[in-house]
This record gives sequence, C-alpha cells and structure tokens, in this order.
Amino acid sequence: MDILIIGSGGREHAIGWKISQSEKVGKLYFAPGNAGTSKLGINLDVAVNDFLKLKEAVLSNGIQMVVVGPEVPLVEGIADFFDSDPELKAVKIIGPKKSGAMLEGSKDFSKGFMARHKIPTAGYFTVTGENIASGIQFLKSLSPPYVLKADGLAAGKGVLIINDLTEAENCLKEMLGGKFGAASRKVVIEQYLSGIEVSVFVITDGKSYKILPEAKDYKRIGEGDSGPNTGGMGAVSPVPFAGPVFMRKVEERIIAPTVSGIQKDGLGYVGFLFFGLINCAGDPFVIEYNARLGDPETEAIMLRLKTDLVDLLEGAATATLGEKTIEIDERAAVTVMMVSGGYPGDYQKGKTITGFENVTESIVFHAGTKKTGNQIVSDGGRVIAVSSYGSDFRDALNTSYTNIQKLHFEDMYCRRDIGFDL
Repeated sequence: MDILIIGSGGREHAIGWKISQSEKVGKLYFAPGNAGTSKLGINLDVAVNDFLKLKEAVLSNGIQMVVVGPEVPLVEGIADFFDSDPELKAVKIIGPKKSGAMLEGSKDFSKGFMARHKIPTAGYFTVTGENIASGIQFLKSLSPPYVLKADGLAAGKGVLIINDLTEAENCLKEMLGGKFGAASRKVVIEQYLSGIEVSVFVITDGKSYKILPEAKDYKRIGEGDSGPNTGGMGAVSPVPFAGPVFMRKVEERIIAPTVSGIQKDGLGYVGFLFFGLINCAGDPFVIEYNARLGDPETEAIMLRLKTDLVDLLEGAATATLGEKTIEIDERAAVTVMMVSGGYPGDYQKGKTITGFENVTESIVFHAGTKKTGNQIVSDGGRVIAVSSYGSDFRDALNTSYTNIQKLHFEDMYCRRDIGFDL
C-alpha cells in the first residue's frame, strides 16, 4: 500500500521511519517532509492544510492511506474533506474528523467533554469578553499559581502560569484582547495541579483502542525546567513512575471513559489520541488532549513499538483494531532535541549541519531541516532529534549525548539534563 504522511517535523520523520519497516508499505510520500524524510520516501511540495493540492497528490500518485501528523489540518477538517469527496472516499485517512479534533482545537470543548464524562481534570472557568468580571472572581477563588489557557490552537504558546493575582488579571485581559490572536477570544482559567507530568498515547478506531508506550517530555528551554516553553526539548520512555498500578488507573479512569465518550457524543475518531496527564500523589488527572501524537515523544516511543505500525493503522481505518495485538520493546528509548540558538525566540535558519555520517547507535530524526544543493541546513527552531535505545533511560541518554558531540551547526543548543527529575 502506498502511504502519504502529512507534516514536516521530527514526529513525521519518526512515523515514516517506523512505517518504512513494514512489509505492507509500497511507496512512502511526505507532504511537505524535510531533508530526513527524503531518504525514506518522496517529498511532495504541498502545505499541510492545502486540501485541494493534497487531493491532487493523493489521486495522481495512487496513494491508499494518509497519516496526518500535525494538529492544524485535523482541526481544519481534513478527514471530513476526504470523507465527503467521492474521489477520495476509498482512501484510508488516519486522523479524527473535525468534531473529534475539537478535543485539541478547543480547551473549552475538551473541558466540557471531560466534565460530561466524569474524567478527572482540574477545575476551570471559561472567560470571554462578555464575562470578564466573573472570570476575575474565579481567579480570586483560586490559590496561586494561576493557569490561563488560550481556547484555540496557539502553536504551543497559549498557556500562561502566573504567580501574582494582579498580573494574572492583566494577562487575562491581554489574552482576550488578542495576545494570541483568534485563539484567545476565549480563555480557560484552570486550577493549578501540582505533580509530575506524563504523556500517554493510544491509537483508536473510535470503539477499540491500543495503548502505545508512554513518555515524559521536557518543554522548557533551560536546564532544571527553566525559561520559556518550547515545542519540546526531549523525551524519555518508559516513565519510571508510570508503573502497572498508575497505568491501570489511567486506563480505567481516563482512557476507557474518553473512548466511550467519543462514541456517545458521536465524535468521528480514527487515529492517535494523546493524553497529557499529571500524576498528583499517585492519581492521574488530564491536563489536555491532543488529536495526534506528541512531538518529541514520537521520536522516543516509535523506537519501543515492536508491532507493525501499518497493521495497527489498517486496524484503526477498518474498525478492526480490537483484533490486533501490540508488542512493546522492554528497552528504554530517549530523544534529545538540538535547537537553533535563540529558540524559542528569534533564531536564524540556513545553518549548515555536518557530522551525520559519524553517528553510531543513535537514530537521527530531522525536525526542521531542508536540502540546499548537497548540504543539509537548519530550517526551524527545533532542528534534529537524536534518539537512542538503552538498558535504562540514563544509558540511552548517554548514547544520545555521545552522538550529539559528533553533529554540528552554528549556535546549536540542547538541554543536557533530560530525565533530571526521574
């Protein structure tokens, strides 16, 4: 089967790396892909949300399955577009309908979904321009720190955690006034939960689900979790505190009721579902849903998936996932992200990357790269993810850090303390 992966980051490179190992895959395409994906398949110069050009690419290349990596095309309704087009109806699309993608596309929607289906999450209040006074009253009822979330997609930058009440009130007004554009026309104020975070992933056909390896990611730019949030600086899998007892609670209290709620509410859902969880004294609470795999967690968890990924994707697309089995590698897997100097603020692109040929025992996933002539150059804030296996996460990290020394681009930076809190 010929497969198209939509996206251009490390997540899509890692998904492609795993898919390419399947005997079921014929040709592999990426839209638009990056310098790393071009070694696995054919990059197509098509934007992730240009649905008409994606249709043209699918039909002209005889593509039979489309795997959607990033959130934007899902929230904009790519699965609905494919399903409603007679020429595309036979193409299997891995990604939820717009109604299902709302679990990520609107914080207010997802919190309402959790409340309706009794899924444990922080207390919240949704504020618009019409009820600011009530929002400020809710803020005053909370203990600091105060959590403000833009309702819509804000490229991972729409969450503020503030210790001072007056500052929180001012930030609330700034957000409603357009700080994050249309994404913060509504703002969700949340009770702050104290604990340690973990990312849990499933693949689902809307009825059945299979739990993929869990991971812990590190979002802040600085060591010791300091500085501004980024798209993610690294990830570790498995997560030591997410043992059988904790994961049983996650499945019974969160995963099963979520998939059941998706069915009850008639949300069209085929594909991956991400649960951003926090472990509060041994009990899991949902911080957020994502309607896709996380990045950079994918660059770690794909290493631990022993099952043929295409077999699972087919199961999801044909509602036969319940008949499939899933096997997980016992080894630890980690990824460490190499980023451009200045990221997540201003940074320069076009820096030549060298040393790929010297890497041994690690897998290099490209996140923000492109080819210029015979050279590979940086093309984003997060540039390369260096992933490795190990007997435990420390052993795996040692391998990744050893190989990072062999790679170079000007002003490159990585966190040296991934896994520090485990």
